[in-house]
Amino acid sequence: MSGASAGLLAALAALKAEAERTVRAATERDEVQRLRTEYLGRKAGRVTAILRDLPSLDLEARRTVGQAANETKAAIEALLEAAEAALAAPAAAAGADLTMPARPRFAGAIHPVTRVVDEICGIFRDLGFTRVTGPEAETERYNFTALNFPPGHPALDLHDTMYLGPGTLLRTHTSPVQVRTMEAYRPPIRVTIPGLCYRRDPWDASHAPVFAQIEGLVVDEGVSFVDLKAAIGYFARRFFAPDVKVRFRPSFFPFTEPSAEVDVQCRICGGKGCPVCKGTGWSEIMGAGMVDPAVFEACGVDPERYTGYAFGMGPGRIAMQRYGLSDIRMLYEADVRLHAQFVEGK
Repeated sequence: MSGASAGLLAALAALKAEAERTVRAATERDEVQRLRTEYLGRKAGRVTAILRDLPSLDLEARRTVGQAANETKAAIEALLEAAEAALAAPAAAAGADLTMPARPRFAGAIHPVTRVVDEICGIFRDLGFTRVTGPEAETERYNFTALNFPPGHPALDLHDTMYLGPGTLLRTHTSPVQVRTMEAYRPPIRVTIPGLCYRRDPWDASHAPVFAQIEGLVVDEGVSFVDLKAAIGYFARRFFAPDVKVRFRPSFFPFTEPSAEVDVQCRICGGKGCPVCKGTGWSEIMGAGMVDPAVFEACGVDPERYTGYAFGMGPGRIAMQRYGLSDIRMLYEADVRLHAQFVEGK
């Protein structure tokens, strides 16, 4: 036997011994597949690399080395199949069908309400508003009294408000942060206040007992209702569409005077009427008005010198308009089919 053929036979024997160690040590099916390619791959497999020297041997040596190579390949193949069977056994014992395709991995996404909150705050930031927050557990003073709610107002009743104890409650709106802001800072003030609110509302297509709200407050000298309408109109055109229709309806809130409800033409039905807009063709997006002088007095702000406006909107309902959702409960159900629409890059 020539030196060349002896060297090839020795290399095959060493490769077989190495394969016995590495394949038996494999603990993952992916690792077994990698070893199969490494040892038996047609183009770059290590057995294939050894056989490239066969043409340089004489006929008898080629037969000897070729037979040894086939035996080595068969031995390694048997090792790989035994390893795959051993790794598949636990899954098969658990009833897993290894022929089934893998489940897709659902990528995380920013919740549509969070997207809307960030976008709204960003629009008002362009108007000079600063984003602030406040506590969700509040006192009656901040939630009601300082905001000019009379003692007998229905909002103070147990059927409307979630009380934590005497004089404490889960805030029913983000307006208490208006009071805290005016107590902490001197005018001029221009803030947006996003946060969660809690009410004993029915769980239906347009109401939820826990919901997000965004409050806005402006306090300065010479602020008028014209400024309020200009700011809300700018927001609506930026957020919905340049040609969106907006209307102000007279209303009443204890903490603003005069007060208004602000509607936009329903983006779901195009103004024709649907369950979301209750057949009116309009969707209410916020309440707004000029800050009542009584609120300024309760917060230590001079109502003779300063005026201001406030507004409060529900980003959940606005998200319904933005994304064409007919039921607000869809925003709370954590359905990955809904949230998959908001994965970045899609």
